[in-house]
Amino acid sequence: MDRLRPPTVFALALASLAGLVAYTLQTLFADLGALSAFFNGRVYYALLIGAFALCALRALSGRHHRSAWGAIAVGVGFYTAAELYWAIELAPLGQQRFPSLADVLYLAYFPFIYVGLLLLFRSRIRATRVVWIDGLTAAFAAGAVSAAVLVDVVLDSTGGSLAVVATNLAYPAGDIVLLALLFGAVAVGGGQVERSTLLLAGALTLGTVADSIYLVQVARGTYVEGSPLDALWPASLLCIGLAAWCDGPRQSRGSSDARPLLLVPLACGVAACGVLVASGWLVVNPVAVVLATATIGAVLVRLSLTLAENRRLLELTKGEALTDALTGLPNRRRLLRDLADACASLRQGRTWLLALFDLDGFKFYNDTFGHPAGDVLLFRLGRRLEAACLPHGRVYRLGGDEFCLLTDSSVDHAATLLDAAVAGLSDYGEGFSITSSFGAVFLPDDADDPSAALRLADTRLYAQKSQRQSSRDRAHEALVQALYEREPEIARHLRHVVDLSLAVGMRLELSGLALEQLERAALLHDIGKLAVPDEVLRKAGPLTEEERSFIHEHTVVGERILAATPALRGVGAVVRATHERWDGAGYPDGLVGEAIPLAARVIAACDAYTAMRENRRYSAARSTVDAVAELRRCSGTQFDPRVVDALAEVLATSAASDLRS
Repeated sequence: MDRLRPPTVFALALASLAGLVAYTLQTLFADLGALSAFFNGRVYYALLIGAFALCALRALSGRHHRSAWGAIAVGVGFYTAAELYWAIELAPLGQQRFPSLADVLYLAYFPFIYVGLLLLFRSRIRATRVVWIDGLTAAFAAGAVSAAVLVDVVLDSTGGSLAVVATNLAYPAGDIVLLALLFGAVAVGGGQVERSTLLLAGALTLGTVADSIYLVQVARGTYVEGSPLDALWPASLLCIGLAAWCDGPRQSRGSSDARPLLLVPLACGVAACGVLVASGWLVVNPVAVVLATATIGAVLVRLSLTLAENRRLLELTKGEALTDALTGLPNRRRLLRDLADACASLRQGRTWLLALFDLDGFKFYNDTFGHPAGDVLLFRLGRRLEAACLPHGRVYRLGGDEFCLLTDSSVDHAATLLDAAVAGLSDYGEGFSITSSFGAVFLPDDADDPSAALRLADTRLYAQKSQRQSSRDRAHEALVQALYEREPEIARHLRHVVDLSLAVGMRLELSGLALEQLERAALLHDIGKLAVPDEVLRKAGPLTEEERSFIHEHTVVGERILAATPALRGVGAVVRATHERWDGAGYPDGLVGEAIPLAARVIAACDAYTAMRENRRYSAARSTVDAVAELRRCSGTQFDPRVVDALAEVLATSAASDLRS
C-alpha cells in the first residue's frame, strides 16, 4: 500500500487539536443550549473518530512498527465504538452506567493497547537481564502506588451488585496495568524518553485520571455531562494518535550504562516502602501491599545480580591486567609479581631460571608483510613457546617482540629447556627468517632480587644479539672476499650495483632491515658464480646450451651457499630471484611481476644498467642516455616499470652523477 502523504495527516491532526481546544473551552461555560449540544455531540465524537483515524492511518502507512500501531488502533477503535454505542443506544433511554455492551467495548480497549505497547517497546529495546529486572521492578512499583490510590477510591465509592463492583474495578485495574507497563518500558529503555513515549505517558495518565474521577462522581451522583472532565478522554486518545506520528525509526538501545546504576531500583524501592509503611497507618488494599512486596523482592534480585556482575567484572579486570591482549600469555606485570615470589622462595633453597628473548628478523617481517601478519606471527610464536616450555615453566610476552621464560629449574635441565624455547621462537618461510636471541640468569647464582635479575638478563640478551650481528657481517664479508679472489675486477662493479640499489631502494621507500637485506643481496647476488667453471665464466664467444645451463644455475647455487648461514637465508631468497623477469620469462623459477621479491627486481635493473656502462669483452660501454633508453625499452617485459622509473629518477639527480663516475 502506498504511504499516505504527510500533509493529509498534518491537516487531520491540526483539525483535531483545534477541535479539542474549542471543546475544552466551551466546557468552562454554563449550558450554551444548542451550541453545547453541538459540542457534546458532534464535536466530541468527531474528536474520538479523529484519534482513531490517526492511529489507523499510521498502521496502514506501511512504515516501521506497523503491527504495534495496528493493535493500538484497534484498541482506540473499540473505545470509540463504545462511546458511539452509548450515545446511540443507551443515552436516549436515559439508562445509567451498568455492565453492558458499552462496558465490554470500553474494556476491550485495554488488552489491545497492552499488545501494541509491548510490540512497540520490544522493537526498540535490546537490554540485559539486569535491565529487564529494572523494568519489572518499575512495573511493580507503579502498580503498587496506583493500586493504593485508585482501588481504595473505587471501593469506597462503589456499591451495588457484584457485577457493578467488578465492572467498576476493571477500569482502574486496566489503568494500573497500563501505567505499570509504561513505567517498566521506560525503565528498561534506560530512561531514554522520546516524544512518542512522552505523548503515550500523557495519554495514559489522562485516561487514568479521567476514569478515576468519573467513577467517583458517578458513585456519588455528582457527574455532569459536558463538564471539563469530559475533555480528558478525547485528549487522551488524541495524544495516542499524535504519538503514532511522532514515533521515529531510530531504535533506543537500552543499557544499564545509560543511566545511574541503581537509580531505578532505588526509586522503586522507596515507593514500595512508602506503600508498606502507609499500610501500617492507613487502610491500604491487599493488591497494593502484594505489589509493593513484589517490588522489594525484585529490588533484592536486582542487587544480587548487580553484585554478581560486579564480581565477574572485577575478576575479568584482574585477568586482563595480568594478561597480554594479543597472545593471551601473562604480561610484564604478571612477570614482576611471579619473579618477586620466586626471589622470596630462594631462602627455601629453590633455584630459578629467568630468560629474556628478543626476536631477530621480526621488524623486517612486519615491514614486509604488514602489522596484521606480524600480530598473527607473534601469536603463533607465543603459543609455540608456551607449548615448548610447559609444564616446566611459565612464559610471558613483555611487549613488542620480547618474550620471557621463568622456571623452577636446575642448571642441568636449563640447556634443554632453552633449546626448546629457541626452537619455539623460530620460523622460516618464503622471503623471511625469524630467530631469537636470549639472555639467561640463574637465581640465586647470578642474582637474588627481581631488578638485578632483569638487568643482567637484558644485558646478556643484547650481548648475544650484538655477537650474532658481528658473526653475520663476518660471514657475508668472507663470501665477498672469496668472490673478489675469483674475479678481482668484479669489486668495482659490485660496489656500483650496491650504491645504485640502495639509492633506488630509498626512492621506493625501503628502510631498516629491508634496506639492509637489499644491500647484502646486491653485494652477494653473483656469489653463485663461484661454482661456474673459469672457462665458461671467461669465455669470449657464444655459450653452448650446456654452458648456458651453468650460468642459469648460479642463482640457485648462490641461494644454497647463503642458506648455510641462517642469518643470510633471507638474502639467499633474494639472490635466487635476481634473474627473474617481470614477464615471467626469467630463471630459475619463472616468477611473474609482484611475485618477484622487490629487492631482486631492484638489483636486476641496477646490475643491468651498471653492466651497460662498463666495457666488456663482448661489448663497449654505453652512455647513460643509451643505457636508460635500453632499460625503458625493456620496462614491463624484463624489468619492473616502477623500478625503472625510480632508477631513472636517481640517475637524473646530482647525487646519482657521483655513482656514475
